[in-house]
Amino acid sequence: MPLNDAPLLRALAGDRPDRTPVWFMRQAGRSLPEYRELRVGTRMLDACLTPALAAEITLQPVRRHHVDAAIFFSDIVVPLRLAGVEVHIEPGRGPVFADPVRTSADVDRITAIDPADLDTAPIAEAVRLVVAELGETTPLIGFAGAPFTLAAYLVEGGPSKEHLRARGMMHTDPQAWHRLAGWLARVSRVFLDAQREAGARAVQLFDSWAGSLSPFDYRSFVAPHSAEAVDAIAAPIIHFGVGTGPFLGDMRLDGRADAVGVDWRLPLDEAAAVLGGDVTVQGNIDPALLTAPWPVLEAHVRDVLRRGTAARAHILNLGHGVPPETDPAVLTRIVELVRTVDAERLVGAGR
Repeated sequence: MPLNDAPLLRALAGDRPDRTPVWFMRQAGRSLPEYRELRVGTRMLDACLTPALAAEITLQPVRRHHVDAAIFFSDIVVPLRLAGVEVHIEPGRGPVFADPVRTSADVDRITAIDPADLDTAPIAEAVRLVVAELGETTPLIGFAGAPFTLAAYLVEGGPSKEHLRARGMMHTDPQAWHRLAGWLARVSRVFLDAQREAGARAVQLFDSWAGSLSPFDYRSFVAPHSAEAVDAIAAPIIHFGVGTGPFLGDMRLDGRADAVGVDWRLPLDEAAAVLGGDVTVQGNIDPALLTAPWPVLEAHVRDVLRRGTAARAHILNLGHGVPPETDPAVLTRIVELVRTVDAERLVGAGR
């Protein structure tokens, strides 16, 4: 099958292929024993920036689960590390920054770094290695964090549940906020372009913390910068955020997004009604159900697939990432179930 006919790319173009494309956010990583074995003695950011290692981790779930896309293995803060920002990942906590960005002077300091100077060579090399093995069968999806989520980490200095400092900066110093978010949009754009130019056939912009925002704040302080991060990228664009139901329609980024990811909170048919008929939906298996008895999970997956028919096209995925305690066999079984449902649908249609 020529890569242009791959189910994922057809779905992103608005087609509904006979084979429902399926992949899983965080499919590469801690849920796989082969990943844990490979990572022994290697720090997370070092793994992301070692081309052969990042490529192998990217490919592991494709080999195991036979999913319809690889997602580039990286971390949301890798572009900042490439920009020279001091950051490390604390096990059990997440990214921690030595010098948080909280004042206008801090913003001046970090935005003095030119995003065009990012050394993306290790990223491009890893992508080329992945694409060489995937060949003409499976597309690679590039990945980057959205400006708000990157800003939330930078301003807070590390992980946070409410992102009070980041949200506060929007209103106490909107000029500084927009300078910071605009710079982060350019950083994300350079990171995505490096992956696309090396062979990624689609990209996903991931906004982990957007759900902490009000619709007004999202539209005023965030959406324009997310749109800038993906503007005119020469590849299909998937835009995903967690907890974005109150402003789901804005996740289309004024038509720039070819697909919008939906978390587990909103049924896909309702999401499709909000998004309209000219965008593909992605999602939205509840990750919590990955540990449920198989009959419960099977019924849920079938319901997600049924509701996904309300959109122009549907990419089956989770409503967030794969939890680390997930049994990998469950993910493989979901892929097999999707193929079964596809076959049942074709028989029902007399094909």
